[in-house]
Amino acid sequence: MDIKILLVEDDHNLGEVLQEYLELKGFHTTLCRDGEEGWQTYQTQSFDMCLIDIMLPKMDGFALTERIRKQDNHTPIIFLTAKSLIEDTLKGLRLGADDYLTKPFSMEELLLRIQAILRRAQSNTPSPKLEAEQYVLGKFLFDYTAQKLFDGEAAQKLTSKEAALLKMLCDYQNQTLARSEALKAIWHDDTYFNARSMDVYITKLRKYLKGDPRLEILNVHGQGFRLVVPQDVIG
Repeated sequence: MDIKILLVEDDHNLGEVLQEYLELKGFHTTLCRDGEEGWQTYQTQSFDMCLIDIMLPKMDGFALTERIRKQDNHTPIIFLTAKSLIEDTLKGLRLGADDYLTKPFSMEELLLRIQAILRRAQSNTPSPKLEAEQYVLGKFLFDYTAQKLFDGEAAQKLTSKEAALLKMLCDYQNQTLARSEALKAIWHDDTYFNARSMDVYITKLRKYLKGDPRLEILNVHGQGFRLVVPQDVIG
């Protein structure tokens, strides 16, 4: 399978080195020098992954990612940045980034991150042969296979990780879902970065479910999370 990567990096030397390295590893890599060029290229081609620097001219990496995520919740995004502040990391995660590499980084580390995310994306892709797995949660209908949360006729499209995490919470409803179990099942590693990423996704799921105040996702200190669904609202 040919993997196409969009690389948006304004450092000419680093951009060319990354492009050459990724091409040697078998990835078809398109290099853009600023955020506007990256956005125009993204709109005209299909990519399997995006590598985006944060400090870009014309449109920074945060703004570019926000535009991409407004129409695409699935293509993995890795931020490449000289910034190391936790606030920037969390901002990137909230915008929908899948990973975050702080410069300088090794080419081997970048390759391992890319391979891990691609494996995760493939394992989270629902098989068309499977019957829909649906859960009734109060006023909501959660269709895991379609990755949608229905509130009447309105539907909230979920990312693959949002759907996988909500499914695990549903399977453990009114019980504690261990943090380490969810991290290993969905992120395939329980690193600090992945744990912070999961916290961001929990916040998103709480936002999606706030339309029914009877539903809660509780933090269980030192253990994990619990989706509380009162018995009178379980379908």
